[in-house]
Amino acid sequence: MQYPKPNLPFLINSYRKLSLLLGFVFFIGYLEAQNISEFQKGFQLHIQPTTSKIKIDGILDEPVWATTEVAKDFKKKFPNDIGEAKRQTEVRFTYDNENIYFGFKVYDSGTAISRSLKRDIGNEGNDVVGVLLDPLNKKTNGFYFLLSALNVQSEDQLSLTYQEKPTWSWDTKWFSATKDYGTYWIAEIMIPLKSIRYDPKQLQWGINFLRGDAKNNEYSTYTKVPPIFKAYDLGYMGLLNWPAATPTTKNNIIFLPFISGASGEDQENGKSLNTNVTGGFDAKVALNASLNLDLTVNPDFSQVEVDQQVTNLTRFDIFLPERRGFFLENSDLFSNFGMPFIRPFYSRTIGLDKDGNKIPILFGARMSGNLDPATRIGLMNMQTGKQGDYAAENFSAFTLQRSVLKRSVIKTYFLNRENNISEAEAKKNPLDRYGRNAGVTFEYTNTSGTFNSWTDVHKSFKSGINDDDIYASTGFMTQSKHWSYISLIGSLGKNYYTDLGYVQGIDNYDAIRDTTIRVGFKNLLNSLSYRIFPENGSIGKMVLKIDNFATLHPDNTINQADTKLGTDIQFKNASNFGLDFTNTIVNLLYPISFTDGVPLTAGNYVYNQIQMKYTSDMRKIFGIESMLNIGQFYNGEVKGIAMGITYRNQPHFKVLLSAQFNNIVFPNPYGSTNLVLLQPRVEWNFSTKLFWTTFVQYNTQSNNFNINSRLQYRFKPMSDFYLVYTDNYFTDPLFKNKNRALIFKFSYWFNL
Repeated sequence: MQYPKPNLPFLINSYRKLSLLLGFVFFIGYLEAQNISEFQKGFQLHIQPTTSKIKIDGILDEPVWATTEVAKDFKKKFPNDIGEAKRQTEVRFTYDNENIYFGFKVYDSGTAISRSLKRDIGNEGNDVVGVLLDPLNKKTNGFYFLLSALNVQSEDQLSLTYQEKPTWSWDTKWFSATKDYGTYWIAEIMIPLKSIRYDPKQLQWGINFLRGDAKNNEYSTYTKVPPIFKAYDLGYMGLLNWPAATPTTKNNIIFLPFISGASGEDQENGKSLNTNVTGGFDAKVALNASLNLDLTVNPDFSQVEVDQQVTNLTRFDIFLPERRGFFLENSDLFSNFGMPFIRPFYSRTIGLDKDGNKIPILFGARMSGNLDPATRIGLMNMQTGKQGDYAAENFSAFTLQRSVLKRSVIKTYFLNRENNISEAEAKKNPLDRYGRNAGVTFEYTNTSGTFNSWTDVHKSFKSGINDDDIYASTGFMTQSKHWSYISLIGSLGKNYYTDLGYVQGIDNYDAIRDTTIRVGFKNLLNSLSYRIFPENGSIGKMVLKIDNFATLHPDNTINQADTKLGTDIQFKNASNFGLDFTNTIVNLLYPISFTDGVPLTAGNYVYNQIQMKYTSDMRKIFGIESMLNIGQFYNGEVKGIAMGITYRNQPHFKVLLSAQFNNIVFPNPYGSTNLVLLQPRVEWNFSTKLFWTTFVQYNTQSNNFNINSRLQYRFKPMSDFYLVYTDNYFTDPLFKNKNRALIFKFSYWFNL
């Protein structure tokens, strides 16, 4: 059945009044922000050079370690900042003409907890130490190096843009060793100066150190980072003072050639068994200490882990993260324009056709980094080849970003896609000829990071289109220890195209006519959270929240509005519980179908759902992740359950049995369906150099059953041999093969 049409003008007016009221209340908070420069004065360190050779072996027996300054008295950060860290950490540091060195003494007892020996495992559930560097001390971008007690490395780049968690997708070469001494363990780290970008004349770097104590589910940091910020927040670093200009590195060229081969068949497209061998290379050339040139010829991404499939119960396509290494260094320069569901630049569009099929990338170049301490630049050009009826394309991107005030930035960009189609084809489909985008953004952040605001304007350029091609938004976020509030408003025209980007919601599918219609929209977001940090008891942190996200049609009537009330609870024993109640209003413009039945008719729908999540202590041998979702769904009902059971023989062996089941029932004649997603995964880490992973995904929604098995041998730092087997089947008819392949890839990292 259909529900009565809601009072849309009343809802919109109430929404606006709530935004103004809460915005005024929380705007006051940012005026009380402390000065970060004053903050840094309380956490100053001084680094001195060494002329003696340091052996990276986890034994701090070189004389220089006895004379360096020591960073100590770490402050408790998580699950709250109440009291002192249960176990302390000390850090020593020095440098020579080529490297910067860190020696950690980590007070502990018993066997270290490490979930895996696989690179880029991150910090969650592991005993780790971390080094955070902001070489320009501008609080806009930096580097994060993390090391587990079993010498497992993870690294990432940091940016001013809010990060929920590091992706660990950026890679660079550095060296480390750890050693357990019973009551403490030592971590010794050497980071080549050529592995990071910096200004040699900058005598003060932002710096912080992190300790993850998995046994106590506790994180501590050298500086006092407020609990509302992540431990890696760029605004709460201390100062590392250099006695003289930082050494400059010479001949900083990285050359990474590869050879790969594949043998496979594609039964779905009628292609028989075929074997081929190819090669190419990536290269990094340091134009100066803070500006880098990346080159690639015939890049191959066969070793990249397959995407994790999801069940999609929305009306729109989902956003998948970039995993290809060439696009990752300084990726924030291009990818952080817009907001998460509207990105003018989305690198996954390069090397894929409109249906998501792979298109060969012939070559590419990218320059990124700092022109000076306040100016960042990004310039990229990629050329793809012709494949079948799909023409060759050229992609270009340019961005220039300038730091202003204490911690704010003005940034602009220009994007261009040129399609090498024939003149006749261009006349038939003029929108395919080219796609261009330009925009400018101002992001203001106060010195303490408690208040952020932004305003941006974006325009697209398409052949024959001259109106309704603008996307603009403005908003702010303010937070204190207990409160946080976010408000946003945006408007997007139906003719705003992003050939190099991603926009969720502009393409509306009509299931009756089997066609897609572009519809512009406006966004309104208000999110209010209250955090509680109990000093006693089993709860470490509780968050109470109310969110409202509305998408409006151009005439200001509601397209969809979701209002969510919920709570998230983090327990001191590392388990988590979440409960959300969501009310949804949908004004469906076009018929849509989630089953094989008659599509749902256009009209107004109002429905409610409740969702519960629970994650157990994942440090244990057995861990459980579960989710239950029940309630109404348009004019029907939905019941969803997901369960993941993990067995871990730390740190070598891990088995994850994950399953998701959704039952959707509509009244006749709209049908019903059961959506099944099975995702068992097995990981065997023989050492910190040899890994085997098998990931199986059975997804009835996408009618795909995939097996991906990957063996990786890292015989030298950043040099690898991969052997990958991939096999795809239909789920209906079951086990009918689509395609399969056996692939190898060998790469070697040269520092020239």
